[in-house]
Amino acid sequence: MVFSEQTTRLTHTGVMAMLSAAAEKAEAMGQPQCIVVVDASGVELGMLRMSGAKYLSLKSARAKARTAASIGAPSANVPEAIRGHIALATEGDVTPLPGGLPVMIGGVLAGGIGVGSGTGAQDVEVANAALAAVGAEVFG
Repeated sequence: MVFSEQTTRLTHTGVMAMLSAAAEKAEAMGQPQCIVVVDASGVELGMLRMSGAKYLSLKSARAKARTAASIGAPSANVPEAIRGHIALATEGDVTPLPGGLPVMIGGVLAGGIGVGSGTGAQDVEVANAALAAVGAEVFG
């Protein structure tokens, strides 16, 4: 029997690098964003609401990050058949909105990032910039 496993954790330095890279990308595209980084269990490690970002997008960014960390895949990958039910059952903590990506480092789930306030494509682009900053897997 196996009673433990090795894991990968994001450090505070990694979280700060992710937030900085995401904000830089959002500024370059002219779209202020809400950015949330969580660990693999969904606990918030860092958050930034850029000046001019929609305040309600902070809630969706958090849900996107937690969704990606929970399923180990982009938040938009939540199956169509359960989207409404899972959002309701989790009181909005799980969402199928694009902009949530898992933080996969060396094939190990280290957390999730959620971005909100732009279009879905903009949110994903900003999240990917954050992932690239820490050498995590980038999603197309």
